[in-house]
Amino acid sequence: MTRPTPKVFLAFEDGLDLRPIEDALPVGTRVEPTSLGENGNGSLLAEAADAELVVVACAGESQRALDLIEAASTQLQAHPPVVVLYSGSPNGFMERAFEAGADDLITLPQPREQLAFALEKALVRRRGVSPSQPGAMIAVLGPKGGTGKTLTACNLAEALACAGASPVIVDLDLQFGDVGLALGLRPERTIHDLAVAGGSLDAEKLQSFLAHHPSGASALLAPVRPDQAASVSPAFLRSVFELLRTLHDFVIVDTPPAFTPEVIAAIDSASHLCLVGMLDALSLKDTKIGLETLSQMGYDPRKVTIVLNRADTSVGITMADVERLLGRRPDVLVPSDRAIPTAITTGRTIVGAEPDSSAARAFTSLAQTYLAGGKTPRLLPLQPAPRRRLGLIKKGAA
Repeated sequence: MTRPTPKVFLAFEDGLDLRPIEDALPVGTRVEPTSLGENGNGSLLAEAADAELVVVACAGESQRALDLIEAASTQLQAHPPVVVLYSGSPNGFMERAFEAGADDLITLPQPREQLAFALEKALVRRRGVSPSQPGAMIAVLGPKGGTGKTLTACNLAEALACAGASPVIVDLDLQFGDVGLALGLRPERTIHDLAVAGGSLDAEKLQSFLAHHPSGASALLAPVRPDQAASVSPAFLRSVFELLRTLHDFVIVDTPPAFTPEVIAAIDSASHLCLVGMLDALSLKDTKIGLETLSQMGYDPRKVTIVLNRADTSVGITMADVERLLGRRPDVLVPSDRAIPTAITTGRTIVGAEPDSSAARAFTSLAQTYLAGGKTPRLLPLQPAPRRRLGLIKKGAA
């Protein structure tokens, strides 16, 4: 089946030489040049209605050009990318063009090959991503720090990758995120760098900010400094989550220990919630509060997957105590393993370092839960030593 000839709408300022621009467009492109000064924006938008790319060429800080950029980026139903070709000094105008909604700004003159590459790239972006089958998004939560959220998120990602899926982790602990350290990845480009980069967000741009793990998993790493966290807004995160779900089978979000606006944005965007706790009284109390908070936010606590780390630790709490406090049995029990801190120190997961260990099998069981569509499979049995019940938990006072 022959693909329809792509249409490029070219709005230009009088006096510009259009020949280099038209020569740089891909062969077979249907170009419709229109002067910026001939008609109002309403007429120009009507001509651009079915375009796959809108190009605005100007030589000065034209308000008419800025108005057209804003109108094209917000009013055209097909949402074509808007590329600005500018022959003046970009200082000042570049920022105004991006604020108006431009996807890219190219200064003129440019060698034909470079201009052709930039325009072809814009056309590819337009037809690149299909949102018809979004991947699953798993928000890994835990009201208390130190329970193993990052450990769980990283091992889950590697287990999913080993099963042939395409997972990506977003490190949402924007001040003190450790996903890069846990996976042995250098934070060369972070979510802060993506947030402050100019232009609109698209698949190619987002992929260029991901770090890649040998297992096949990818990661959008946290900022390298706490003060950079302010650049990442909930609205920006929602756009990132939506786009990542079109590019990957699983989006795993490692969250900080609080219900911050950023965490709430992740919860609202998620298809699955995973609550991580640990076998001690304080963590179990906070896990219970976490379940209650999610219930108040309108989420069914029975549909939240609960992971209990260090589930075989002898601290005087039985699994019956845990069930009585939480109102249900945890879905995945991860035993203690001395190899886990060693693996973390070397930037590896327990799934990658010791795949036959009980801890690795527990995380693989968690991955199978999501590969099965969220249905919890038969869990790997743990055989903890008998314990004396802890009165505080038994009475439900926590």
